[in-house]
Amino acid sequence: MDAPRRRTRSFVVLAGLSYLVFAVILWWGAWSQGASTHTLCGCGDPALFLWFFQWPATAVAHLHNPLYSTALFHPGGVNLLAQTSVLGLSVPLMPVTWLFGPVASLNVASTLAPTLSAFAAFMVLRRRVRWMPAAYLGGLLYGFSPSVLTSLQFSHLMTAAIMLLPLILATLDEILVRQQHSPVKAGLLLGLLLFFQFFLSSEMLAVVAVLFVVCIAALLLHGVVADRARLRLIVPHAARGLVVSGVVGAVLLIYPVWFALLGPAHLSGLIWPNIGSIGGYDGASFISANLIHHVNLYTAIGGYEGSQLPSSAYLGWGLLGVALAGLFLFIRDRRLWFYAFLLAVCVGCSWGTRPGELVPERLFHQIPVIENVIEQRFMIIGFLAAAFLLAMIVDHIRWRVPALWKKAGRWSGLLGAGAALGVAAVALVPIGATFASSMPFVMRPVTLPRWYVSVAPHLPPDRVLLNYPAPFSGIQVAMAWQAVDAMHFSQAGGGGPQGVSYRAGAAEPGFKALEDLAFGITIPQPTGTRAESAAVRRAISVWKVNTVVIAPEKGTGLTLQGHDPTYAAAFMTAVLGRLPRIQAGAWVWDNVSVDRAGDPPPLRVAPTLIARCVKADEKVVAAQVATLRVARCMKASAHR
Repeated sequence: MDAPRRRTRSFVVLAGLSYLVFAVILWWGAWSQGASTHTLCGCGDPALFLWFFQWPATAVAHLHNPLYSTALFHPGGVNLLAQTSVLGLSVPLMPVTWLFGPVASLNVASTLAPTLSAFAAFMVLRRRVRWMPAAYLGGLLYGFSPSVLTSLQFSHLMTAAIMLLPLILATLDEILVRQQHSPVKAGLLLGLLLFFQFFLSSEMLAVVAVLFVVCIAALLLHGVVADRARLRLIVPHAARGLVVSGVVGAVLLIYPVWFALLGPAHLSGLIWPNIGSIGGYDGASFISANLIHHVNLYTAIGGYEGSQLPSSAYLGWGLLGVALAGLFLFIRDRRLWFYAFLLAVCVGCSWGTRPGELVPERLFHQIPVIENVIEQRFMIIGFLAAAFLLAMIVDHIRWRVPALWKKAGRWSGLLGAGAALGVAAVALVPIGATFASSMPFVMRPVTLPRWYVSVAPHLPPDRVLLNYPAPFSGIQVAMAWQAVDAMHFSQAGGGGPQGVSYRAGAAEPGFKALEDLAFGITIPQPTGTRAESAAVRRAISVWKVNTVVIAPEKGTGLTLQGHDPTYAAAFMTAVLGRLPRIQAGAWVWDNVSVDRAGDPPPLRVAPTLIARCVKADEKVVAAQVATLRVARCMKASAHR
């Protein structure tokens, strides 16, 4: 092997290793404290993704369907392809889950996601620029962009694991523009990439489809106006490649798409019912380092205890200035204009709806399937376009400066490299400085209450638990308990887009009461009225619950154990009409059957009784300690 090839190979290896080092630094809290026990949080969205990593491993080990489970949202179940389940990561990482548990798998995936995303962009760019450091810097911007970092902040791997998008873009470039290889082979590759992308994020696949339509229309218009002869030459080749990719993608995806849209426990209507309130970006989001990215109350408490990151769309004046200057200086490079156009389209598509403004979001909400795309996702492709812009501009500067300063002699190369790196610093340093103060991510141990450690693994296989806090309350910690416990029980409800009240059907009133019981911050907690008791008992019947567990863990906060476990124990005593038993530090009601003849009716309680019993109990014993005192107070006072 000659020396230049050895240097190239060494640079590629070093680039990949450096991306990995950066990712490990981001996730250092987990790797240094214990990757099988520590992650962002055992609550909120990380808990949901812990469940997503555990279920395929459990399903394959027990010959169940990895795409569907009744362990969550019992008895209707959960359709993983209708969720953000990232099966493209959880399935390959099943050996890690089997050996070390879902916390380790989540940490491995969260470390590899930016690494592989950056490396994929680098490998594509190194064939489009002559100077390898330029490709490296483009990969760095893409893999560790504000969009990726803010996704990792909540374990949103469906928008952090974006390693296939540069490959899809490169394959489309080959089919539509370069046309240096067989259209059949390129189409086959594109079809396979689309298939695998579906299992990472079907939402991002929809984003790619929208942008493809926009860009193909722009390319056709440019060809008609500027170069019709060239257009006539490339259309047959492009058509063959696209047809092949469409056929391959359709054959491979027909069953997964059917399963997601029409399979068991599929979701109808808007997948995210609050999609209109999530909102897009405004102009300040792209340039202001001090703007905090929009979060609502649920995500604010839902999985991360570190400082809130700035906007996930933050480009900064430096990067925008470099892009504009590069377009002006290298105006003849049509590639730069295409990626600038793509970036502008992504910015426009991610713009939120405001009164009196006509933005693409309004159109998207009228198109089936596309209506479920959260407009913020478009900036993921926007950062890919920005990475290509940056790499190509830096590459131009690297070679143009020596050509202009020939008098520098042997120092001209160093002068060009220095100028290129200086421009890259102008673009990247503001972004890095903005996010550096919040890095590395803060990690917390994933702990289970004593009952889930000592009792849950030995439950009979038919146990259906109503856990407190209910996982649909916005406090999703019960899913982490179930996942770390390797799915030894099923549970009522769950998190994600399915865990909203209007999807609960006949159980909706009880769903809302249990949601208020666990969350209880902005609204009053239920007081045990007849209507509330009847609603919760109806929900228990619909969900076929046979065990209710409230397992307090002393010293933990709202995100790990709900608003007030003692209050919840008093409420459930009123609902079930009987005392619990204390088992491994938890209040437990076994053999629950509210429809069974002779089962005790709910207690009739005064509106203030629960609060009085809780107050009396906490005067005697410490808060967050399970005793029968509060339950006995309820039972005795209700019978007076």
